[in-house]
Amino acid sequence: QVQLVESGGGLVQAGGSLRLSCAASGRTFSNYAMGWFRQAPGKEREFVATTRWSGGSATYAYADFVKGRFTISRDNAKNTVYLQMNSLKSEDTAVYYCAAGTYGLGRYEYEYWGQGTQVTVSS
Repeated sequence: QVQLVESGGGLVQAGGSLRLSCAASGRTFSNYAMGWFRQAPGKEREFVATTRWSGGSATYAYADFVKGRFTISRDNAKNTVYLQMNSLKSEDTAVYYCAAGTYGLGRYEYEYWGQGTQVTVSS
C-alpha cells in the first residue's frame, strides 16, 4: 500500500503561481511513477503530468495544455512529488490529485490516489 497526501492548493489570481506537494508513505517511493491529474466540476479526471525514476534519472511527461507553465519534480529522499504551477489560468481551476503507479498518461495506470487538493484561479 502507498498512502498519498496532497497539500498546497488554494485561491490564486490569474497569472499567479502555486506549488502543490504530495507526500508518500508506504512502499519504496522511487519504484513508482508519480503523476498529477485534475478534475474540474462536471468534467472527467484528466492527466496533467507524470515522472518516473529509472537508472538514476527522472523522466517527465506533460499534458499539452500545461507545457511551459507547470513543472513536475520529485525528491526521492523526502518521498515527495511536487507540481509547480505558473501563469495560472481560470481554466486550471480543479481538484488536483496525486497518484502513484505505472508510468503513463492514463488514469488507469495509477493504482494509488490521494484525496485531492482544490486549486481555484480567479480571473
